[in-house]
Amino acid sequence: MSDRGTVARQVRVTVPSPGCLVAVMAPILVALLVASVLMVMSHRQESANVRNEEEALARTVTQARSYGRDVLAQVSDDYPGQEAVRGVAERYDGRLVSYARSGDSLTTTVRFFAEFEDTSMYGVHHSRAHRCYSFTFQRDAEGGPREKTTQLEKCDAALEGQLLLR
Repeated sequence: MSDRGTVARQVRVTVPSPGCLVAVMAPILVALLVASVLMVMSHRQESANVRNEEEALARTVTQARSYGRDVLAQVSDDYPGQEAVRGVAERYDGRLVSYARSGDSLTTTVRFFAEFEDTSMYGVHHSRAHRCYSFTFQRDAEGGPREKTTQLEKCDAALEGQLLLR
């Protein structure tokens, strides 16, 4: 009792029991553990997806080289026709976008596709990587055919306004 006749208020600090602390902290620790596992899995999936896409784009380079060699092999006295060039492109999973032929040169644009697997938390999806290349076939000083290949920076922008020759 206080000197005024009232009951003095006592402040008590209580410490929760260890069992109560475990009951409060366990769900928090489980949530942190699950979140960290999901982050690691997501990072690994993203790395695998990037690697798969890079491999697919490397395949488009191989396809482009093979296309250029095959078209060059068909050049004799004259450049091959549009249907022959389209057939060569399709053999290498490509689509002929443009065909321009003049007396001393042939310029084609081909869009090459390569499929790859893209994984996510929801499953595996099949995606396509693509690149466009411009091929110019000309006669060299000796009269033999030669080829110049250029990767187009913006594949979709290069296709705008052009008629797809399919």
